[in-house]
Amino acid sequence: MTHTEIRQAEEAQSLFTEAIGNAGEINELLRRYGVKFGIYKNGVFKEQFFPFDPIPRVIPAEDFHLIEKGLVQRVNALNKFLFDMYHEKQIVRDGIIPEDFIYLSKGYLAQCEGITPPGEIYSHISGIDLVQGKDGAWYILEDNLRIPSGASYPLIARELTRIACPGAFAQHHITDNRNYAELLRDTMEHVNCGGIRAILTPGRYNAAYFEHSYLAELTGAVLVQNDELFVEDNKLYQRTYNGGKTQIGVLYRRISDEYLDPLTFYPGSVIGIPNLMEAYRSGNLGLINAPGNGVADDKGIYYFVPKMIRYYLGEEPILQNAPTYLPFYDEDRQYVLDRLDTLVLKDVSEAGGYGVVFGSDLTKEQLSELRDTILAEPRRFIAQEVIDFLDLPILDNGRTVLRKADLRAFVLTGKETKVWASGLTRFSRNPDSFVVNSSQGGGFKDTWVLSR
Repeated sequence: MTHTEIRQAEEAQSLFTEAIGNAGEINELLRRYGVKFGIYKNGVFKEQFFPFDPIPRVIPAEDFHLIEKGLVQRVNALNKFLFDMYHEKQIVRDGIIPEDFIYLSKGYLAQCEGITPPGEIYSHISGIDLVQGKDGAWYILEDNLRIPSGASYPLIARELTRIACPGAFAQHHITDNRNYAELLRDTMEHVNCGGIRAILTPGRYNAAYFEHSYLAELTGAVLVQNDELFVEDNKLYQRTYNGGKTQIGVLYRRISDEYLDPLTFYPGSVIGIPNLMEAYRSGNLGLINAPGNGVADDKGIYYFVPKMIRYYLGEEPILQNAPTYLPFYDEDRQYVLDRLDTLVLKDVSEAGGYGVVFGSDLTKEQLSELRDTILAEPRRFIAQEVIDFLDLPILDNGRTVLRKADLRAFVLTGKETKVWASGLTRFSRNPDSFVVNSSQGGGFKDTWVLSR
């Protein structure tokens, strides 16, 4: 960060001291809007408020330019990988990725074999999680390519803080983040197969209903539930109030793959649409994101993304993974077992911060149990070095304290692949925790990308 950028950031943040006094009011408004987060764990639904911190994260223009280039490269490679996985599987044939990491992945869906989505795009909206180390370097922690959530939170927070503190945005070079609606609308239109744009929600009792309705409003899409929709002649329609029907050309679905179509996936689904996959397979419907993307955001596959970039693009990765080891390989397994008390272990099929274990937090007995589990199920885990990533200031009961924070960047792929100049900065409210996920009690803050 240059001296000028530091000064600009400090000046802008000082203006925010007047907004800090309104933090409680802003959070109360967010509660009224229903800005919550929820996740199912072991059959139990957990829902909680997602608290907002008014001190923004500031990313200099030069840093963001590097992030942008690296994320475009990464997402383009991941899209090529997904097409390859559901067609020729050449990367497996060439020995770059072991077969086990495809067919044993919970995210791989045999029902999607041979389907070519419009424009050969699988991940239209990618949520890529990064952290910045204390050395200043940015590291990729995770790729989220199924139905990544969270863009609505910085959007609504910026809207409210713009009202609370307009001077910060009027006087400083902070990139306007209101173009997300345009990016999403253009992405949807690029794969529209003829009809209206729609966003599929499980309903108003879903924890993320605020995001579903907010994005529909911003993009001019119709917010729909499954009981309004039906498939006829391999086309998807919405019932109209007068008994007619309107064709849907692109559907941004906000439900998981297994619940999309009870005739293709889980037959007990009551929130899916029968024969939806036939409309999709026939080329009459764009689905955002494509079913089957889970094979690419399996944490085991994460290890191979740098290899994908070299394989599909013939380029060196611009952004690096966190140093990662696969117990699946003998050499890596031995390294992990020898250093188990210093690494972080992640269960590849878990999400939302669950299944993350820091070896340093375990007793000798727990380490022994974990060692036995790794030996019995080596495909189940990845291990990573613990990155000492940056602490960011947050406001805690009127005091400014430092907490760990990551960044979820949103990458949209349509005619081109573009990175939204904003993002969701999540932080841990626990001073001793590296886990920032909202499901683990974290909060969020606005992300300012400086325009110069």
